[in-house]
Amino acid sequence: MLAADSRTSSGVYIANRVADKIWPISQNIFALKSGTAADTQFLLQTTKNYVSQFAVEYGDKPPVKVAARILQQYQYEYKDYLSAGIIVCGVDNVEGPCIYSVGLGGTTLKQNIAMSGSGSTYVYGYIDANYKPNMTKQEAKEFLKKAVTLAMYRDNSSGGTIRMLDITKDGYTREYIPFDKIQFPNSA
Repeated sequence: MLAADSRTSSGVYIANRVADKIWPISQNIFALKSGTAADTQFLLQTTKNYVSQFAVEYGDKPPVKVAARILQQYQYEYKDYLSAGIIVCGVDNVEGPCIYSVGLGGTTLKQNIAMSGSGSTYVYGYIDANYKPNMTKQEAKEFLKKAVTLAMYRDNSSGGTIRMLDITKDGYTREYIPFDKIQFPNSA
């Protein structure tokens, strides 16, 4: 399961309040993007093209690791030019559900939970205190919703709406939470 806010900013200017930061790579692999919009779009479109070729040759559900390694290669090769952090999530027939974090310079880590973007620095304490393995779908959904809400509440570069995606071996479902339905903490 993954979630993201929808604000895209350029310095102090908000370029888009309702951007979709969840990018489809294949039917079973999605990515969360943070960093420079042009860089993330280049990386993810290139990865999508390579993964689609892989899927034609090897089957409908390519391994999530393939997408992560393609991103890793480009992040490393162009490390002096790109500013992007990507989280690759999916379910495949090799590893099952998995998450890879691909950072600046190509550092790639397989993790149980991953965060990226300017808002992530505001929610480390919440994540550490409240994450537990093997949550139910409802628990995971509420956990992610609260984490993104807290990031939006504290970070000026985060905001807008919340988009969530649940990926299973049978497909995926999306959820959209508009701004007026988000419960922000009391500031009193």
